[in-house]
Amino acid sequence: MELRRREFTALLLGAAATLSLAGPADAESDPLPSWRPGSAKDAIVKFVHATTDAASPDFVPVAERIATFDQDGTLWVEHPVYTQLVYCFDRVPALVKAKPELAKVEPFRTVLTGDREAIARLGLEPLIKIAAATLTGMDVDMFRDEVAKWIAEARDPRWKRPYTELIYQPQIELLKYLRSVGYRTYIVTGGGQDFVRVYAERVYGVPPEQVIGTAGGVSYQYAADGRPVLMKEPKLLLNDDNAGKPEGIHLMIGRRPRFAFGNSTGGRQILEYTAAGGGVRLAMLVLHDDADREYAYGPAHGLPDTKVGRFPPELYDQAKKDGWIVVSMKDDWRRIFAFE
Repeated sequence: MELRRREFTALLLGAAATLSLAGPADAESDPLPSWRPGSAKDAIVKFVHATTDAASPDFVPVAERIATFDQDGTLWVEHPVYTQLVYCFDRVPALVKAKPELAKVEPFRTVLTGDREAIARLGLEPLIKIAAATLTGMDVDMFRDEVAKWIAEARDPRWKRPYTELIYQPQIELLKYLRSVGYRTYIVTGGGQDFVRVYAERVYGVPPEQVIGTAGGVSYQYAADGRPVLMKEPKLLLNDDNAGKPEGIHLMIGRRPRFAFGNSTGGRQILEYTAAGGGVRLAMLVLHDDADREYAYGPAHGLPDTKVGRFPPELYDQAKKDGWIVVSMKDDWRRIFAFE
């Protein structure tokens, strides 16, 4: 099997020159027009050919074609703060209106000030407290409707656009490309499973049953009118981050992915887990290094450090050692957003 992997690597390197010399791909034949020619794009194309060509020694049956993507920072913008946290902060005024006593209690008092710097200094425990208060205590249908309404109305302060327009066009093309050759695409995210399921199919083409995220408990109850409902409870079932991602994949899919795409330390274990399987597999990471078109943070490659979507030098070194592909947003993506 090690020989197979060396052969595959050689094919990638050999194909890079061939594909790059071909010049701009024909618009009708290139499934990844927003990707610049180079080793990252070549790796994807060669992986697809190797695993879907029936004559290939690395052919993968359709049932085993599983591709997983992180969401925040991999499929859409995660800076300066995760979108779901913005939703939680926006829900605090309504929560305080229903429970006025919270206006004098931290961290709700800080969130109500609207002071972004003070909010940014809130630690993990206060954020968990806000999430528990704003994401639970309602039935799942009510939560779905509230998120759908917020997603339709909320605007990112930098681009003045809906958050669902801040999705990476190269990744949308990649999702479609993989699905076109029989891969099932899954979102495996540290974000809330119920939150992402509201818009995943419309935005990414990923149905709700193929979204694996941090999941809270629900309880079967009856509404005042006698309807059976599932109530969201402040009980954690799955923390789908770091090691929780491969654990969630095992629980929800039951197959090891052939392809995994992340962008930070939160995705390290899922890339390790994917790459450790037999046969040809592909593990990729997005490096946010384009401050002009999006954001620049690392601190790999001397980029600014961050608490959100951290990509440290150790992760970069591991990627190079283990043969994972690091995708430069600046160099490998011809455009980032569809509206560019």
